[in-house]
Amino acid sequence: MWEQLQRREFLSQTGAGFAGLALNGLMAHELRAANPSRPVIDPLLPLAERVPHFAPKAKQVILLFQYGGPSTFDLLDYKPELLKLNGQKVPESFKKNPDKVGGVFNHCKDELMAGPWKWARHGESGQWVSELLPHTARHIDKLCQVRSMFSESSNHAPATYLMNTGAILGGKPSLGSWVTYGLGSLNQNLPGFVLLYKVGGLGGSQNWSNAFLPAAFQGTQFRHEGSPVLNLQPPSEFADLQRSTLDFAQALNRKHAAERPGVLDLDGRIASYELAYRMQSAALDIGELTSETKQTQDAYGLHDSNSAKALFGRMCLLSRRLVEKGVRFVQLYNAVDKLGWDGHDSNTDYHNRNAAQTDQPIAALLDDLKQRGLLDTTLVIWAGEFGRTPMMQGNNGRNHNPYGFTIWLAGGGVKAGNVIGSTDDIGLRAAEQPQSVKNLHATILTALGLQPDDLFFDFNGRQERLTGVAQSWKVIPGVLS
Repeated sequence: MWEQLQRREFLSQTGAGFAGLALNGLMAHELRAANPSRPVIDPLLPLAERVPHFAPKAKQVILLFQYGGPSTFDLLDYKPELLKLNGQKVPESFKKNPDKVGGVFNHCKDELMAGPWKWARHGESGQWVSELLPHTARHIDKLCQVRSMFSESSNHAPATYLMNTGAILGGKPSLGSWVTYGLGSLNQNLPGFVLLYKVGGLGGSQNWSNAFLPAAFQGTQFRHEGSPVLNLQPPSEFADLQRSTLDFAQALNRKHAAERPGVLDLDGRIASYELAYRMQSAALDIGELTSETKQTQDAYGLHDSNSAKALFGRMCLLSRRLVEKGVRFVQLYNAVDKLGWDGHDSNTDYHNRNAAQTDQPIAALLDDLKQRGLLDTTLVIWAGEFGRTPMMQGNNGRNHNPYGFTIWLAGGGVKAGNVIGSTDDIGLRAAEQPQSVKNLHATILTALGLQPDDLFFDFNGRQERLTGVAQSWKVIPGVLS
């Protein structure tokens, strides 16, 4: 799928600087027009917008990653049977199914524990929502919930890798990298894949790595306070000197690359220099949230006394501004510490804290996207790496549970108000229509107009895909309109 364009020698011999990018763009557009079914990626303009495989339902993505593993039957997946069995031993019928990933009963008491929160029906659909999410409850008819997700690992790092890269081991390209590889971006002056976080998930940058894909498709972290990128703007008296220095450095880079054809890291370095230069004018105002109305700032909780909510609210507002500017894929991590939703010792405290931090900003994001006409073309995804056990751990905690949990999608192409699948009566395992992370990824790609089997990269003699072996996935039925 990656097609090298042999123009490095021409560019280095002519000493083409940043002005030469116009010619690069014209050539790339001509090649795409000649063969639209096979996207052509220009090594010097790798983020140029590309034609999808078929008509997309959404053009951009915001992934709200809920690190730590939220207990979704304490949030969205109402379990009246668990309330009835609170404090009792786990019925033998739930212990019969063998665990393929890891002992779900390990380190747990043989005692079921219901959450202390009240539930109520919301929206025209009358879906149950916990009192932990009063703001999300207003949007319940906009959401499509998949209540039968399962993971392949019960440990944070592998499960986080799986949700982000499709594999439990590190070293694979991330979802955002695959999407920008397949589609490019809508704004050539900003990265196509942007990360917003204070504390990322376990495994760090491998969760947003390009791995063996060209370097231009890796995630770029934007700061959530002040300027999105430090030292972006040079002093005015050095502007001309900076440009001539960059042009000279790029000429050397191109000469070096021309002598080493096919070395993608060299192309990535050239492209990153050019993107950094263009970002000087495009990215400066991204972090200027004071330009937003007081009503908007208050809706996101930017001035809330809860500093964690204010921080996450800022990231949610930045994500809207990035999408508005044409960034293809934005990913947020909720955690303001290394634990996130990971309530081993006190499920109640962790969920009170994280729900208070995230609920209002996420609801404000959905409102804002809707009001600006962006929700119809933006796919919003809320997901953690796994769920939690209905059995008690310690005095008031819950252990990791990869066997059954809920995620939701909203926006572009999503069947609003739908509920797909279910877990069993106590929320332990996916019971109806179990859905793998691979199926979720296939559904996301399909919403963006990408055929999962046709999105591949030749590496070490094999075709690598986000969704693995060809035809090993299914689009989750009932999610897309």
